Amino acid sequence: MSGAPRRCIVERIPAVLTEASLIVETDGPVRIVRLNRPDALNAFDGELHHQMGAFWSQIEQDNDVRAVVITGNGRAFSAGGNLDDFELFKVNFGERRKAMRMARRLVDEMLNVHVPVVAAVNGPAVGLGATLMTLCDIVFIAEDTFVADPHVASALVAGDGGAVTWPAYASLLRVKQYLLTGDRIPAATAVEMGLANFAVPAAEVVGQATAFAHRLASLPPQAVQDTKLLLNQILRSNAVSILGMGLASESQSHDTTDYAEFPQKMKVKGR
Repeated sequence: MSGAPRRCIVERIPAVLTEASLIVETDGPVRIVRLNRPDALNAFDGELHHQMGAFWSQIEQDNDVRAVVITGNGRAFSAGGNLDDFELFKVNFGERRKAMRMARRLVDEMLNVHVPVVAAVNGPAVGLGATLMTLCDIVFIAEDTFVADPHVASALVAGDGGAVTWPAYASLLRVKQYLLTGDRIPAATAVEMGLANFAVPAAEVVGQATAFAHRLASLPPQAVQDTKLLLNQILRSNAVSILGMGLASESQSHDTTDYAEFPQKMKVKGR
């Protein structure tokens, strides 16, 4: 985009006794939100879930916003769920139920937010990170990275969103191939399947995503917003029919022997 460089105002979503897990930049009518747990590869813990919910609430009240860009700080977009929670969810049913509610809330909020959301997938998008990516309206992905949903390989039902979004974009056979195996999907393949729109050089992914967000922001807002919500009705219908059973089944996975043994298997493999 031509003209003088835009000034960004950086805000931090408040957190109690923690460094902000989410950083928001105001770039004119565009909000650039950065997942900010780089040492944990931007995996979602309870605090990040909470701050993401607060962010969408702010967007709903912001009359000046016209588009949102989501990206990750560090070398990952998002590694998905927090591995430290594996042992917790095995023994604490209340915390497990809370995590399922937060997962449902994230899906509902992103499907219902009125402005278009552009993903700038700067690094691996794994598990819940892959769901976050496919809940966006336009996806730019770094050409040297990948998408993967290893729920099943981790002894979990892939119930927190991939079964809602992926079949809307790709053939059901391809979706089964990758959700059942957890195999990595290279960026170019993700574009070919329909899980992403553009594979671009890593150094350009945020810039190109932001430029596209500004392009959307320049269009008539009511037409853009209601067209986005109209198209998302397909995903909302999927969520109504699939997500309840998916999260219930995923919750049951935490009671299985395979799930209990998974952390030890990961240690043996040196991960």
